[in-house]
Amino acid sequence: MIWKLSLTGIKSRLKDYMVLFSGLVVASMIFYMFLTIAINPAFLSHNVNAPSNYLTFIFGLGIVLLAIITLVYLLYANSFLLKMRKHDYGMFMMLGAKSSRIGLLIFCETLITGLLAAILGIVIGFGLTALVSQLIIGNLGLHITHFAVILPAAIIWTLIFFIAAFFIGALHNVHKLTHSKIIELLHEEQEPAKLGHHPLWRVIEAVLGLILLGLGYYVMGLPATQIFMTLPLALVTIVVGSYFVFSALCTGIINLLLKKKGFSYRGIRLFTLGQLKFRLHDYTRILTVVSLLFALALGAITVGLNFNTLKDQAKISNYYDAIIVSDSPQVAREKAKLNIKYEQIYHYKETSKDLYFNQAEFKNNPIKTMKFKLNKGQQTYHQVNLPTTQLAKAGTDANNTFGGMVPNGMPKIIHLVSPAKWQTLAGKKKFVNFINVQNFDQDYPLLLKIEQQQVKEDKSFADVYSISKPYSYQLMLNMASGFEFMGFFLGIAFLTMLASTLMFKVLSGAASDKLRYKMLFKIGVRQKVLRHSISSEIGVLFLLPGLLGIIDVLFGLKFFKALLPNPYANIWLPFTIFIVLYLLYYWLTVKLYERIVLTKEL
Repeated sequence: MIWKLSLTGIKSRLKDYMVLFSGLVVASMIFYMFLTIAINPAFLSHNVNAPSNYLTFIFGLGIVLLAIITLVYLLYANSFLLKMRKHDYGMFMMLGAKSSRIGLLIFCETLITGLLAAILGIVIGFGLTALVSQLIIGNLGLHITHFAVILPAAIIWTLIFFIAAFFIGALHNVHKLTHSKIIELLHEEQEPAKLGHHPLWRVIEAVLGLILLGLGYYVMGLPATQIFMTLPLALVTIVVGSYFVFSALCTGIINLLLKKKGFSYRGIRLFTLGQLKFRLHDYTRILTVVSLLFALALGAITVGLNFNTLKDQAKISNYYDAIIVSDSPQVAREKAKLNIKYEQIYHYKETSKDLYFNQAEFKNNPIKTMKFKLNKGQQTYHQVNLPTTQLAKAGTDANNTFGGMVPNGMPKIIHLVSPAKWQTLAGKKKFVNFINVQNFDQDYPLLLKIEQQQVKEDKSFADVYSISKPYSYQLMLNMASGFEFMGFFLGIAFLTMLASTLMFKVLSGAASDKLRYKMLFKIGVRQKVLRHSISSEIGVLFLLPGLLGIIDVLFGLKFFKALLPNPYANIWLPFTIFIVLYLLYYWLTVKLYERIVLTKEL
């Protein structure tokens, strides 16, 4: 009988359950999507060429952060589930149901809800992960070859995490309900809301919040070599500082607006401000989480896009587009397909210990290279000619640079001799051909193919190949593609999480607000005014974490200066994309809220 009554109660509040269940599905889906990157060894080793200790630390911290955020989200969802069912359970107990039976019912409902949501989230995560990854790879033209959509380890850890979280939540629900009085269960929603603390504490809270935020922003600007200290410290100070600032700032602004009668007494602003004030305690925690997710999502997309600049860095760090030392038919055939802009050819003779170059060939064609320089903290390159007189002087910069551009140029001794003497020298005749093409991006595949063919023909060319532009560009292309993919993928994941969290919070209170809007309509308030009030109230909830999240990103990007040439390059693009998506979620939340509170009865 109790199970039948329980199912009837769920059916009567099916709309609220769908909001809860969809939120849980999204949470498990995002958790799985993140793990597919964080513990995907083939992807990290082949598509992300970065130090393994840094990747392990960053993703380890990311998993911990995501676990904390997801756990907070699940605890909030569990409290919402408990809130929905308190009245029903109170009725069952009033009708004579035993507390042990009610406890078993609560435990099973909570655990089954969480398990079903986790399984469905993982299944949907398969399809969404595949769809999102292919869209990102296709639209950005990335080279991702080892990304596994279905990862057994990610499935297992997602199930373990959600089962453990809901098992603890189920025990908590049982303890709380079985130790609550029936009258408390039946009339909890009618209890008065607790307003804020003493004004002096609010001032202290605001000042402390600003200090913690400032400390967090300062720490993010410290050298990247201190990453193992700066990142956790910045995370703690920014989270705590955001909580204090939201708590103090929201209260202060609302109280100030309420005192300005010229503002608060227009339309139903007094009602809107009252709504925000009485929900302030819950909103403070949610706004803190959402602002952090906003910063993580926007930061991930921004940094991911800026990794594209590393490819440009690889192109400008080498002067010559390719080095050709072979005249084989395969190399000649591919070279004929190139659109060559400029080329220099130097002939030399190789012996067991020496390389003899014809000095005359350098007279009007000096060797060129790109020199690295830091200009106001920014990485820059400028073209220089290597002094010909120093090419044969061992230990000089010119000799070392030129030696790396010629097969066996480093272990052997380089000599520059006159044309007459060069003709009389014994040794195997060879040449090195430096070329530049009209469009490197267009000819890059051919250039890479030529140099890889030369490595197959002559193993001594491997050292030259390892510092050539095609090889460097390939490394940067792989690394940039990997990080761009991660940035967009995780940005979308965090955006979905923050949107579902905020939507879940707003919509969870819609049922209790329905009566208030009905009363306002009965006393003559038009639906147009009610809709404006809803838009304003929800707009504040979206605006505050969005603004703080943007500030967090602007300061947080300083952390990537050591890794990216200019982390703020083209920052408007990811900001525009993200803000548009954020506004779409705001519009959707408003429409869903209106459908719940502004029924056909109004």
